[in-house]
Amino acid sequence: MRSKTWFSIEIDLEYNPMKFNCRRLTCILSLLLIFIAAAAVRGGRHQTEKERWAEHSRNVTIIRDDWGIAHIDGKTDADAVFGMIYAQAEDDFNRIETNYLNSLGRLSEAEGESAVWTDVRQRLFIDSSALLADYSRSPEWLKKLMTAWADGLNYYLSKHPSVRPRAIGRFEPWMALSFSEGSIGGDIESIDTNLLKAFYTGSGPVAAAVPDPLAEPTGSNGIAIAPSNTTGNNALLLINPHTSFYFRSELQMKSDEGLNAYGAVTWGQFFVYQGFNERLGWMHTSSAADAIDQFSETIIKKDDRYFYKYGNEERPVIVKNITLKVKAAEGFKDRTITTFRTHHGPVIASGPANKGQIRWLAVGLMHRPVEALMQSYGRTKAKTYDEFKKVMELQANSSNATLYADADGNIAYFHTNFLPRRDPKFVWTKPVDGSDPASDWKGILSFADLPHLKNPSTGWVYNSNDWPWAAAGKASLKRSDFPAYVDSGVESARGRHAVMMLENKKDFTLESLQAAAYDSYLPWFERPIPALLRAVDSLPASDVRKEKLEGPAAALRGWDRRWAVDSIPTAVAIFWADEITRRIAGDARRSGMGIEAYIGERASTETLISSFVSSIDRLAADFGSWKTKWGEINRFQRISPEIVHPHSDDAPSIPVGFTSGNWGSLASFGARPFRGSKRWYGTGGNSFVAVVEFGKRVRAKAVTAGGESGDLKSKHFNDQAGRYAAGNLREVYFYPDQLKDHSELVYRP
Repeated sequence: MRSKTWFSIEIDLEYNPMKFNCRRLTCILSLLLIFIAAAAVRGGRHQTEKERWAEHSRNVTIIRDDWGIAHIDGKTDADAVFGMIYAQAEDDFNRIETNYLNSLGRLSEAEGESAVWTDVRQRLFIDSSALLADYSRSPEWLKKLMTAWADGLNYYLSKHPSVRPRAIGRFEPWMALSFSEGSIGGDIESIDTNLLKAFYTGSGPVAAAVPDPLAEPTGSNGIAIAPSNTTGNNALLLINPHTSFYFRSELQMKSDEGLNAYGAVTWGQFFVYQGFNERLGWMHTSSAADAIDQFSETIIKKDDRYFYKYGNEERPVIVKNITLKVKAAEGFKDRTITTFRTHHGPVIASGPANKGQIRWLAVGLMHRPVEALMQSYGRTKAKTYDEFKKVMELQANSSNATLYADADGNIAYFHTNFLPRRDPKFVWTKPVDGSDPASDWKGILSFADLPHLKNPSTGWVYNSNDWPWAAAGKASLKRSDFPAYVDSGVESARGRHAVMMLENKKDFTLESLQAAAYDSYLPWFERPIPALLRAVDSLPASDVRKEKLEGPAAALRGWDRRWAVDSIPTAVAIFWADEITRRIAGDARRSGMGIEAYIGERASTETLISSFVSSIDRLAADFGSWKTKWGEINRFQRISPEIVHPHSDDAPSIPVGFTSGNWGSLASFGARPFRGSKRWYGTGGNSFVAVVEFGKRVRAKAVTAGGESGDLKSKHFNDQAGRYAAGNLREVYFYPDQLKDHSELVYRP
């Protein structure tokens, strides 16, 4: 900030958030000291916690609209943070606490032995004393926000004594630094807990987990469209995170200090993670940027101590004891695990032995909690492209690409901005030799060295968790211009679908962008279906399977490859795709081919036919006939506030047309049968969808899976389910004149 006048005294500040310092300060020292004292001390003493609570409460107004969404208005940013976390706690305190039990490595206090290795994994990186030190070095403005965050949660608990936390009875400001970025799965969660447990318990070798080829892609769709491609000459933005359902709340937070942000907020965090303000918007999509490395360390044991080779040195392995408080049948028990680390990072698994040498795997990943929290909050207050870019230059985002649009007509693609600078002689997708000093990171790539696009000539940018080399069509960045380790992603069916919707279209509106987000085409089937039909045609008349498959094959021949609630071919195609994918996924992976390409080019006739027969039999067994409409199978159901949601064919549910993102549907619905069910119930995918237009006034439409409240008794627990299933977005009440006729409740915390 510059030239702000307090008590008619001019203070000239230039604040650099990267260095947490002020370069210039011009004022009358004695009067400034008086001002600081007046601001920090009340009546010769510091404010008590309860006095802070009371002051925040007086300065905050919460308006609940007719969807139960909270609009928080505070005098200061800290007031707004206090109010928004209080409102979140009203909606679903359980999810807030669970997120922090995870992020602090304290889940076993609530869930017992089953969570021990999840906690150990987290505590390899998250240490309360280190976070306290990080809190101490944070800039004052951030400390105020963290204090307000803790105050809001503690105030909520004091006002709601019937709410019994599972383990965290009191929140401290530094705890906010344990969960500072917002993604559904942080880098730490990439570590295999089975391998971790096997290493530290000596339980023997364990094979690394094989990825489920049908797991719903976690990530998102983001699209930004330039004014040149819209009828209203305004930039547009699609915000479409794909996460587990109910992972984020929807709210608006504003203050008299320039904050006015709306969007999706991960439960327990105090910033809008994916959203917009009156001038610009941002959408994060999980990327395949390679920001995590494993180092194969050569270990030497001398007496009772371990050392690791590093060049010509033998360095001592760092030992750290992690003590957990684990819930038991009666009370708690302490569990201490002795862990190891090298200068590369914590040891997480045994490595393959080499010529009789002991090898351990250490992992290196980003851990910059202060910068990450500054970046996450700072972008919500940016008003121009340059301001947004400056926040991104904090370089504390290791897992997401960002799509951007603003009221000045700019659109942009920002790549993951924390990427280690590495020696290209190593293959960084595999463990590298930690004994070779050349394998050390050489700092991080500068912001200028990262993939980044602003205002491409095509007039659009997108990302659907695929590689960035198609992000703007013919105006995309070139892979050859960047180190190979910058991104390890591939082209996906969803990505191809997005490009189909964006290319050569110049008449986008808010409504047509919404329609594009729900376009029903499934490009994954372009190659597999013809291969299957050729196989069916090749069967001799004497093969009894030929007659059995004639009807289902005919349904696929006439199918336009578009999902619909009343579509029988959609059900036939997806049941077959599910079956054959499980059969050939390993072969496809070993061949280096994508599954759809492998099916189209290499799958044997017998594999194609037998998988088709099995899928038709399964349809008939589960639903009485293969002639079953997709909407009878694919269902949305919210009948419980539990985080692990139970599902039942005996309880109410509604049909959903859109499918798994694996098949190229931009609108993603990851569904599967549960124990005892025949129907498939969604648990993730589209969780929040918004389309935003940046004109003289911002206009937006949105929908949230189920509803805003986590209270089963609330009318807002499931009031958006019908809109969600139909892709029928509602108007967002961003301005007071929009909200005034849609206010359900106005109150102070």
